[in-house]
Amino acid sequence: MEIIAILLCISIIFLTLLWYYPLLKKHKKSQCFTKPKLPPGSMGWPYIGETPQLYSQDPNVFFASKQKRYGEIFKTHILGYPCVMLTSPEAARFVLVTHAHLFKPTYPKSKEKLIGPSALFFHQGNYHTQIRKLVQTSLSPETIRKLIPDIETEVKSCLESWVSDEKVINSFHEMKKFAFNIGIISLFGHLDNNYREKLKENYNIVDKGYNSFPTRIPGAAYTKALSARKRIREIISEIIVCKRKEQRLMEKDLLGHLLNYKDEKGQMLRDDQIADNVIGVLFAAQDTTASVLTWILKYLHDDQKLLEAVKSEQTAIYEANKRGKIPLTWGQTRNMPITYKVILESLRMASIISFTFREAVVDVEYKGYLIPKGWKVMPLFRNIHHNPEFYPAPQNFDPSRFENAPKPNTFMPFGNGVHSCPGNQLAKLNMLILIHHLVTQFRWEVVGYESGIQYSPFPVPLHGLPARFWRNEQTQEMLG
Repeated sequence: MEIIAILLCISIIFLTLLWYYPLLKKHKKSQCFTKPKLPPGSMGWPYIGETPQLYSQDPNVFFASKQKRYGEIFKTHILGYPCVMLTSPEAARFVLVTHAHLFKPTYPKSKEKLIGPSALFFHQGNYHTQIRKLVQTSLSPETIRKLIPDIETEVKSCLESWVSDEKVINSFHEMKKFAFNIGIISLFGHLDNNYREKLKENYNIVDKGYNSFPTRIPGAAYTKALSARKRIREIISEIIVCKRKEQRLMEKDLLGHLLNYKDEKGQMLRDDQIADNVIGVLFAAQDTTASVLTWILKYLHDDQKLLEAVKSEQTAIYEANKRGKIPLTWGQTRNMPITYKVILESLRMASIISFTFREAVVDVEYKGYLIPKGWKVMPLFRNIHHNPEFYPAPQNFDPSRFENAPKPNTFMPFGNGVHSCPGNQLAKLNMLILIHHLVTQFRWEVVGYESGIQYSPFPVPLHGLPARFWRNEQTQEMLG
């Protein structure tokens, strides 16, 4: 009887396992092979994807309509690449900060050739960390505060050149000249005029070809840009030779920091690495700063009550400095609360950097969706900056919204994480100083009533905001 009972138990156990086995196998198989799905969205036409839709309308409309239809994460295919676009602060932080190692910076090869493959924003890892540290040190508050007299000199020169009863200037183009000159000062210190003019001439050619079709046809804008870029490299090499020969290698500017750098093995940077990073900083600084300054001109012009508040704040400083006879101090630039909020709101409204490109280096799962290896990933800063959940009535220009700090990861005009812009403090200082001299000594009028936005590639007011400038009557009397 005991043997029969044992055999009966074994049979029951066997039959039970036999019944459960297919279920266990199916469950195990589902665990092993079920992958997260791709985000919702449309990939458009074969090869060209949705690039025509992106460029045939305001890009903001394209991104906003996608978000409204698909939610905070969606897929598309633009500029020849499959992409995943992200529109939430949490997603931006995931890609740029907490899981940045899973996403590498990526740029089209045509643009990389014009800037230079050794520029820091093309890299990750130790090289990026070391070069970024050099750039941050050369653009730290302790360093840029010493540039205030040079920035003031440049601001006054620019404003004087804009003044005329008849002359209508393209505000954006003039702001680009100003931003370029400040970039030269922060990179090289006081540079010989001959070198400055050569750099400016060739940089303008590179700038025109940067967003052109990348063809090698003789005479094409991109071909000219490649040649000009080669000349810039040669000019920078000449400057390096002069600095070394004259032993002017003090770490007062970025070039000095780059020339003096040695890694843990005692290796110095090659001249081509130095040139690539110098050109990279010029590219990063010029159009972005110029675009924001152009928008500030428009926003202040369109809101006379706000302009008067800024003017009152700046006039108090101007009078304390004996009507501009005493230079601005670092402390004064840190105590311009109304003006500073205008700058922050301009950065939010304009969202010059609308998005950034990354590339997934492995398959990544985010909120149940798959971001495949090799796909481009685009955190959309503009969508976050214009989300009414974070900024009520986002289309209204309202500096008072910055009386309280924005919620974390909802304000990223300079990016976020290890690849955020290291020159953001210098950019803000330039804006504060220019606004100070502009509103205390000059007045301006926007020419024409046609409003709109053009992309070149950053958003700027239509036609570059044509404007006329005059000296204030009081300033004119003092000069007279």
